[in-house]
Amino acid sequence: MTPQSANPSPPTSVPESETCDPSRSPETQLPPEPRLGLPAPEVEASVATAALLADRTRAGVLRMLADGPHCVCELAAALGERQNNMSMHLARLREAGLVRAVRHSGDARWMFYERDETNCAAALAALEALLR
Repeated sequence: MTPQSANPSPPTSVPESETCDPSRSPETQLPPEPRLGLPAPEVEASVATAALLADRTRAGVLRMLADGPHCVCELAAALGERQNNMSMHLARLREAGLVRAVRHSGDARWMFYERDETNCAAALAALEALLR
């Protein structure tokens, strides 16, 4: 057996303009040097909203409430959750101001939940601003 050649071919350099970086378009103007004094963006509201909606049940609740008010038992049945778990998720959404509880006018034993459209629009705007 003969040993393989100890002289590998020299690396070829690819001009920076020909690299395969899909995130960089030819029109992108890069700064001449790093800008280390940039302020951190305000993202707390967006992060809190995203974390709240990252739960499948809470996202499902908000989607269902877009069609009108529902009681806990309806939401729990539709989303395959126990009523006590659904109440916990609704409490988190209430604390965030995305939903509100309303007593049934004919039977005060029934509590219905509805979206707070003003606060939902503000949460959507915060997420849109983050993703622009």
